[in-house]
Amino acid sequence: METKLGKILVVDDDLDIRQIVEYNLKLHGYEIETAENGVEALEKLKNFNPDLILLDIMMPIKDGIQTCIEIRANSEYDNTLIIFLTALSDEYSEIRGLDLGADDYIAKPIKPKLLVTRIHSALRRVQQNDDAKPILFPNLEINREQFLVKHNGKTIVLPRKEFELFALLASKPGRVFLRHEILDRVWGNEVIVGDRTIDVHVRKIRQKLDADFIHTVKGVGYKFEM
Repeated sequence: METKLGKILVVDDDLDIRQIVEYNLKLHGYEIETAENGVEALEKLKNFNPDLILLDIMMPIKDGIQTCIEIRANSEYDNTLIIFLTALSDEYSEIRGLDLGADDYIAKPIKPKLLVTRIHSALRRVQQNDDAKPILFPNLEINREQFLVKHNGKTIVLPRKEFELFALLASKPGRVFLRHEILDRVWGNEVIVGDRTIDVHVRKIRQKLDADFIHTVKGVGYKFEM
């Protein structure tokens, strides 16, 4: 089963660089969207909702600096990582980029293996931090350290797989998780299970919480919505 490690928006006005980066990141399991300038990037950002943006600085129409400023001004993208990929390799440019809200700074020319490693490390750090935080909604708390769910003041203990499935969906409200992705993320290679296993677990979660937070997207997968 194919597992997507994360969604990355690659922004660069050089077609060759976009293609090289896209090829190498897809090869390692990332879902990729590309843009050739800041204006196009901001448009694609709305629908693609990436986990990380790989952003060139020197681009026509709208450069990477202004694009970064506009992204960081929108709280909706507070958790979106930004890594500058640029030919400006001097210390001043690097410090300025980080001060503007970038999470990392990678100088050109591109070294594909190093690029993939830096991206993977950045996303892993975020994932590790997120895994320790409770997921909070009005009248609902999902405590991932204690494996407990509190709904309307009532504590509900879910079996481990039911909890992991519920926490996965709730970690990104509104996002549709594909069936094969759920199987890989929750069950992995531990046992061989089928699609029906997910359906049964979802039904049990709905019954125990007495609420329909998990919505079925017919023929595709499931999503969490309050």
